[in-house]
Amino acid sequence: MGTQGETRPGRGEIFDLLSNHRRRYAIHYCKREDEPVELGDLAEHVAAWELDKEIEELTSSERKRVYTALQQQHLPTLERANMIEFEDHTVELTDGAEQLEVYLDVVPEESIPWGLYYVGLSVLAGVVMGGLWLEVIPTGTIPELGWATLLIALFAGSAIVHVVQNRRMRLGEMEKPP
Repeated sequence: MGTQGETRPGRGEIFDLLSNHRRRYAIHYCKREDEPVELGDLAEHVAAWELDKEIEELTSSERKRVYTALQQQHLPTLERANMIEFEDHTVELTDGAEQLEVYLDVVPEESIPWGLYYVGLSVLAGVVMGGLWLEVIPTGTIPELGWATLLIALFAGSAIVHVVQNRRMRLGEMEKPP
C-alpha cells in the first residue's frame, strides 16, 4: 500500500476526526506498530483500551462490537480524510496522519494546560520585574541580573519539560493511548 496525499483535511475535519476516542485509539495503535496492521488486532487493542481490560479478558461480543464499528464507520472516515489506507482488512497510516500531532495537546489528569501554566509564569515574571523596577524587591542577596537569569531559567526549564512531555504523550509513543 502506498500513501495518499491528494487532499489535506481542514482544522475542523481534523478536530472532528480526533474527537472520537476509537479513531484516536486506532491511530495510536497504528503509530505504535509502525507497519500495516490487521483489523482484528486493531479491534482487540481498541476494545481493551476502551473497556480498560486485558485482551485476554475481552468477550467475543466486545471484540465484535468494536470490530464492526471500526470497519463500518471509523476506518472509512479516516480513509476519506487520507489518514489511513484500509484494504483487505489491513490498515496502514498515510503521511497525512503525521499532521495530526499539531492538534493534540494532551493534558494529563490533575494537570493544568501548558498555556495556562505559561500565563502564570509570565505573571510571576512581570511581578518580579515590576518589583525590581520599583525597587520593592531587595537586590542585596540576588542582584537584578540574577533575578532575570532565574526567570529565564524558569522559562527554559519549563519549555524543556513541556517538549519532553509532549513527545512522550504523542499518539503511538506509549503502551496505552493518552
